[in-house]
Amino acid sequence: MPGTTPALGRITSDEIASQPGCWIRAQEQSRSGPGGLPEAGEKVLVLGCGTSYYVAAAYAWLREQRRHGPTDAVIASELPEVLRPYDRVVAISRSGTTTEVHRALRRLGGDTPITAVLGALDTPIASLATDIVDLSYADERSVVQTRFPTTLLALLRARLGDDARAQAELVDSGERAVNAEVTEALPRQLVVLASGWAAALAQEAALKCRESAGMWAEAYATGEYRHGPISVAGPDTLVWAMTPLSAVEITAIEATGARIHHGGTEPLAELVLLQRHAVAWAASVGRDADLPVHLTRSVVAL
Repeated sequence: MPGTTPALGRITSDEIASQPGCWIRAQEQSRSGPGGLPEAGEKVLVLGCGTSYYVAAAYAWLREQRRHGPTDAVIASELPEVLRPYDRVVAISRSGTTTEVHRALRRLGGDTPITAVLGALDTPIASLATDIVDLSYADERSVVQTRFPTTLLALLRARLGDDARAQAELVDSGERAVNAEVTEALPRQLVVLASGWAAALAQEAALKCRESAGMWAEAYATGEYRHGPISVAGPDTLVWAMTPLSAVEITAIEATGARIHHGGTEPLAELVLLQRHAVAWAASVGRDADLPVHLTRSVVAL
């Protein structure tokens, strides 16, 4: 396993490896000022399902903490009946066909501008948008999303004020992640932890492992782990920290017998490395990450 790319999951592996190049293009796209991305001060609702929702949640946290304006992230299928007024709705959908997102946008209607962030442009969701952010260059053949969500986050982070140095460091960390060895053996239980905006990425990372490898994978905001979930940990648990742990947290986790993978300083790069592990873990039990069980590229209700 270490240092190799499995034959199973080849398409997914290639698309994972392409992420740093997509991030560079997203940063360039941000500098060109793509229409439809929220302006500072706007009240924004961001919709998505699955991976797209986790991107929305990460973006909402970052946008508010950087004082760009109130931002709510909502799972499209769980759109509340009562909503605050918004200046803009942002809908995220790689395929442009996700039924729950399409239904939510139709429900919202009205005069609020809708920005659709899409990997495929000539699609039902595009037809409901007033603005489209074109991420077709980051679209994928894979069922399990990898480069589309991370490319969108690279674009949004640049839009929210990441300077040239931060953008270069992001790409460098991504290059290291796609070239690093896959070192961790398949655990019985995986727990992904992260703090701040990256807590949403922890959920995304665990999802990648469930989708690709069919494994027991959980995710929590780091500070929540000792409030119950740690009771399941044991010697067969791998705790992957996408952001740094405190000394107290390390001591508590080690006392369970679990092993800890200490991540670096860039959560997006940690997500890339976990994606690569997910493909390798899948192959180690004979699963093909290119053909995930019970999944299709888009959830469409007929």
